[in-house]
Amino acid sequence: MKILVTGAAGFIGSHLSKYLLARGDDVVGLDNLNDYYDVTLKYARLEQLQGEPNFCFVKLDLMDRHGIEDLFKQEKFDKVVNLAAQAGVRYSLTNPYAYIDSNIQGFINILECCRHNDVKHLVYASSSSVYGANTAMPFSVHDNVDHPLSLYAASKKSNELMAHTYSHLYGLPTTGLRFFTVYGPWGRPDMAMFLFSKAILADEPIQVFNYGKMKRDFTYIDDIVEGVVRTLDHNAPPNPDWSGMQPDPGTSTAPYRLYNIGNNNPVELMYLIEVLEKALGKTAEKQMMPLQPGDVPSTYANVEALIEDVGFQPATSIEDGVERFVNWYKGYYE
Repeated sequence: MKILVTGAAGFIGSHLSKYLLARGDDVVGLDNLNDYYDVTLKYARLEQLQGEPNFCFVKLDLMDRHGIEDLFKQEKFDKVVNLAAQAGVRYSLTNPYAYIDSNIQGFINILECCRHNDVKHLVYASSSSVYGANTAMPFSVHDNVDHPLSLYAASKKSNELMAHTYSHLYGLPTTGLRFFTVYGPWGRPDMAMFLFSKAILADEPIQVFNYGKMKRDFTYIDDIVEGVVRTLDHNAPPNPDWSGMQPDPGTSTAPYRLYNIGNNNPVELMYLIEVLEKALGKTAEKQMMPLQPGDVPSTYANVEALIEDVGFQPATSIEDGVERFVNWYKGYYE
């Protein structure tokens, strides 16, 4: 297949592209290489891909409507994985327009091009952040998610609604994946694992939010990629039993699906720090902080739908995953 991966220089996008290339797909990787975080890391990820004969990189912004239209007409993609987005909960508090530009206007450009170019399946990144004020654990795709706590979360919820509209009106199969705290080699520098490692190795204090009373469903990158590929290969089907009298948010009479993609095993932040300290061989100086605006205290993914539909089963423990991350981090930063 010929597959478009947007955000190909990103954490998940680069790993996914590598997997697809290894199994023989043709991959066009798109990224605007913005400076939200260290651009040299993005270029380093791309270097791993650009020697592959069946990989082509295109520097392009999702906001460039005509550029995106031309790309779709030229390449005639079979399937699309849209991972490009403005990420980060806290960043959305100070830079809200970036989320409207990339996550809303950029996404409509992708939807329109998929519609007009006979794309067989669109898989796109949503986020566990959409659960917002929900407190029933574990989070289920069958739960209502109408109370986001950040503009980032609201933009991802908007993507799900927009995708459903296109599935309903035009029969475009769409699958939204709600990622739960992804970590691993080549990860994002603004994430806790990266920030903690950097500070601990530099003998600087780490900020422990909500006074350590946080839980996250940390999910290793290899498990995430496995889940993305399985859903990509399994076009979203309609649910013949869907009823407007008792509407299920995770499915539809249209070819539309939502899935949680997480480890299904929440880890306390303090335990993560213990595991990280052991892997680094150093003890962290902890600066206890209150819960930050936009953050949620806990995330916990119910992945039953993903297991049932595509056979997804996360397999990497937090201990193994952290050790692999630390080995990469020490090697990359010498």
